[in-house]
Amino acid sequence: MDNKGLKILLIRFSSMGDIIYTTPVIRCIKLQLYETELHFLTKPAFKYILDNNPYINKLHLLKPDLADTIEDIKAEGFDYIIDLHNNLRTGIIKRKVNIKSSTYNKHTIRKWLSLKFKLKLVPPTHLVERYMQAVAFLGVENDGQPIDYYVKTDHQLSLLLPSTHQKNYVAFIIGATHFTKRMPNSKIISICKYITSPVVLLGGDDVKNNGDEIKLILGDKVYNACGKTTLDQSVYIVSQATKVIGFDTGLTHIAEAFKKPIASIWGGTVPELLGVQPYQVKDAVVIGVDLPCRPCSKFGLEKCPLGHFKCMNDIPEADIISFANNEPKE
Repeated sequence: MDNKGLKILLIRFSSMGDIIYTTPVIRCIKLQLYETELHFLTKPAFKYILDNNPYINKLHLLKPDLADTIEDIKAEGFDYIIDLHNNLRTGIIKRKVNIKSSTYNKHTIRKWLSLKFKLKLVPPTHLVERYMQAVAFLGVENDGQPIDYYVKTDHQLSLLLPSTHQKNYVAFIIGATHFTKRMPNSKIISICKYITSPVVLLGGDDVKNNGDEIKLILGDKVYNACGKTTLDQSVYIVSQATKVIGFDTGLTHIAEAFKKPIASIWGGTVPELLGVQPYQVKDAVVIGVDLPCRPCSKFGLEKCPLGHFKCMNDIPEADIISFANNEPKE
């Protein structure tokens, strides 16, 4: 197969973390396939993740009418579609465009059975490797490098954080889309109390009040940046941190691009089901509690189905405190 000068479309619509993990595939295709023209199709809401990626020749955004997106794809004259989402819409696109394609295996039935019956039927393979399997037919191989994220602006910590929190700080990402992915404030407070470094809390407007409550109890040890910074600014703050603590959320996954020591904390969800444990991070620890009721969902819920929320309440605080206070591994 002559793979020189190909025109390829990658598709992944959502979510933040899933799109982040496509970046090694993007990089490997572009660097390993000579003169490839590489395009990417995603939802407008996730444009910010990829619009500064130097390996993408053109970024396409999903239009409200799928037929319009299909016409745009037809007009481009692609050689291949690489479907890294594998859902109904991508199936329609591939059928209507009718060109050669390769599709990522989601293991949908195995995931459902694993969740329903608390079985371990999904191979313990990272999502990046699962994505790479969809491009193996092109001769593309994983380069073993971390994910990519490109900060868009030359930010300055002096404009984002107080002077007390500009050096040797721990970034604690307290936000997450769903309740069962987030640790209760009381537990965060208990952990931060024993972290010897300054702590910067990160998250969106939805956890600003949580950050205010934590700050009220802990005082100047903590700076609450939740709701005060853009995503790009938050990513920059993470990139300059000494260590990162976070839950199953996009910003925690983005932190992996900067090779920072990461404590990845899991509540009602589990990384092995989705294949999203920290990728190519030398100093990383995954923390969660083994319970018969866990995982209770793939993506998180608005409340604990059993009411006790042991998956977060029972997490050993000493493990997180030890991670934050010990010297990073070489």
